[in-house]
Amino acid sequence: MATTGKRTAGGRQESYSADSLTVLEGLDAVRKRPGMYIGTTDSQGLMHCLWEIIDNSVDEALAGACDDIKVTLHTDGSIEVEDNGRGIPVDVEHKTGLSGVEVVLTKLHAGAKFGNASYTAVGGLHGVGSSVVNALSSRLDVEVDRDGKTYRMEFHQGHPGAYSDADPDHPSPDSPFKRTRKGRPTPLRVVGSAPRKHTGTRIRYWTDPEIFNNTAEFSYQQLIDRVRQTSFLVPGLKITVVDERIESTGDLGRDRLLEMDDAGQASSAQAPAPQQEETDGTRPVVGGAESLSAAAGEDAGEDGDAASPSRDDGRALPMAPDDSQGHKRIEEFLHTGGVVDFVDYLSKGEPVCDIWHISGEATYQEETQRVGPDGELHAEQVERDCGVDIALRWVNDYDSTIRSFVNVVATPGGGMHVDGFMNAMTREVRKVVEANARKLKVNLKDPHTKIERDDVLAGLVAVITVRIAEPQFQGQTKDVLGTAQVKPIVTRMTDDQFGQMITGSKRGFKEQAGRVLEKIVGEMHARIQARKTKEVTRRKNALESASMPSKLSDCMPGNDDIAELFIVEGDSALGTAKAARNSAFQALLPIRGKILNVQKASISQILGNKECASIIQVVGAGSGANFDISQARYNKVIMMTDADVDGAHIRILLLTLFYRYMRPLIEEGHVYAAVPPLHRISLAGKHKGEYLYTYSDDELEGKLAELKREGIAYKEDIQRYKGLGEMDADQLADTTMDPRTRMLRRIRMEDAEQASRIFPLLMGDEVPPRKRFIVENADDFDRSKIDT
Repeated sequence: MATTGKRTAGGRQESYSADSLTVLEGLDAVRKRPGMYIGTTDSQGLMHCLWEIIDNSVDEALAGACDDIKVTLHTDGSIEVEDNGRGIPVDVEHKTGLSGVEVVLTKLHAGAKFGNASYTAVGGLHGVGSSVVNALSSRLDVEVDRDGKTYRMEFHQGHPGAYSDADPDHPSPDSPFKRTRKGRPTPLRVVGSAPRKHTGTRIRYWTDPEIFNNTAEFSYQQLIDRVRQTSFLVPGLKITVVDERIESTGDLGRDRLLEMDDAGQASSAQAPAPQQEETDGTRPVVGGAESLSAAAGEDAGEDGDAASPSRDDGRALPMAPDDSQGHKRIEEFLHTGGVVDFVDYLSKGEPVCDIWHISGEATYQEETQRVGPDGELHAEQVERDCGVDIALRWVNDYDSTIRSFVNVVATPGGGMHVDGFMNAMTREVRKVVEANARKLKVNLKDPHTKIERDDVLAGLVAVITVRIAEPQFQGQTKDVLGTAQVKPIVTRMTDDQFGQMITGSKRGFKEQAGRVLEKIVGEMHARIQARKTKEVTRRKNALESASMPSKLSDCMPGNDDIAELFIVEGDSALGTAKAARNSAFQALLPIRGKILNVQKASISQILGNKECASIIQVVGAGSGANFDISQARYNKVIMMTDADVDGAHIRILLLTLFYRYMRPLIEEGHVYAAVPPLHRISLAGKHKGEYLYTYSDDELEGKLAELKREGIAYKEDIQRYKGLGEMDADQLADTTMDPRTRMLRRIRMEDAEQASRIFPLLMGDEVPPRKRFIVENADDFDRSKIDT
């Protein structure tokens, strides 16, 4: 007995005992918490119930036992799904003592999909679909054709029993219902006979208004879209939708009926119709047939012998509306081309290539839980079959249309099958582009000219399907496939088959592959140009938000990938550099002599120093912890100082600034030192007008000796440059600024820890350590390490 607890002023009982627990039996839990099983009780949940019933019939088709499904929308609001599959088992299940029909429709997590034998690839995995729909229906009738008989059973809100309908031709959930006594099996009634070789299942249900809210509405368009999609994914499966609620409205001119001959070509249709184009954007597809409407009992000729007008491509035209009599709306769907037909249907715009098809089968190992003879679960290593079926095509468009499925379950979030396909396809395209770079006009030396996945996806229409037993999904919604073994299988098949297509090695694909590659490379160039345009806007905004130093001679915007900032020593060198530079991508910033030694200075001193502040502002990426290299306005920062001791000192001071406050510039190799020459040798004789440049006294002596040995005359007055200002524009361009002829020294920081010790030692406030370092290393002095 439960103890009686005290009650608070609000009436709440304080005690908590076993009597406080509620046990929901059978399908009562589904009715109590329907959202756990169908998501919501609005329109989405209403449609989900229909998908569960249809998917059970589709699973029969996937098992090869069904090729015809009929969905009927009755005038009383009920929905009926009929198939010619094997029929729900009618014999008794030994553990429960119930017929197979009652087990399937009243027991959660019950069905043949757990045994791994009757079904090898299914959409439903949890065994709750039919029973959940039963629980959430005010009435559900089921009829099964097996063994030459038609069996029937009826349910009210998930409970088995029998209805007493006043008019058997018009059943109603309001008819009197006699419920089977609890704990007893409900006998299957034999209500008729059926052809002995015919099997199938018919389920008709009325959704329960006590469960679904007032906003729940049935969507006919969702039904048609889902049925059409399924007909693509299960080639050869005919699905018919009959809407008895619709009378003739004169709007059926958009509909048509195609039938297929053995070759898979459109052959016959309804009665002749006037020459007109479709208005709804749908169309028949190559290799399959889509039957979107047939008027029941009309004069079209039910045997399909009536001729039908066609376009130049042989496709049938829409039926003309016939308002002479009322009729049901009937739409049939049948495709024999599978995913190839699906891609053709999804393709909008001018095709760049034909539809490419990748398919195959492979096996993989997986550990799973099997139900043993004793009903217990046992871990077992099994070999799974994986069927891959992919169709793709590029069209002249920018958007991509990618649909992915596992069995017939849509996976809008992708998963392992999509990852395997995308990775392999992108890799194969990159390989071909690199191998044909010159033909495709791709500059492989430019790090930005690299094919990205978005370039490949532009204009791509693809349907990716795999069929496996017991797929593992990420989450309850089945949006993402998580079976990891599928990815390498899809990758290998794509590498092999798509690789042959995109390289043109497969017969008939060379010209198509060329057009596809041109499109992809074009998308790459467009992406790069768009990024440059964005950079132009960013540069413009940066210049507008903070005025640049007046002494900055900036380059033209739009060339950020190659833009160079020359930090020039002195105004005299600036004048020559202006005439020598290429203003399209080379900017100049002059500094006056030696800048502040930032190793000794405080932050306030640095920001107050005009030269340091100008450099930080012009680079445009901030400083210190806030430095963002992605915002840098130049790809190269080049220190262009005189080739003497003072010039070397200025470079050290600049490097100290970069190291302390813009270190990523050095770490990622964006800082350079220009290498101007020290001497110019004017050649004479037959080499008159030619010049040689040397960069040190030792090199000069060696070069003069070499000229003497080779008998080449030169003028004795060797020009020695005291500074960059002594060069004319042509000389400065040839030796120091023109990327085609100049020499640059990239500043590297191979050992950051050592650099962090050396900079404070050589540039810091402490004089004694620096003096000691110089004295101790004086004997190791190597003149060749001095860049003068």
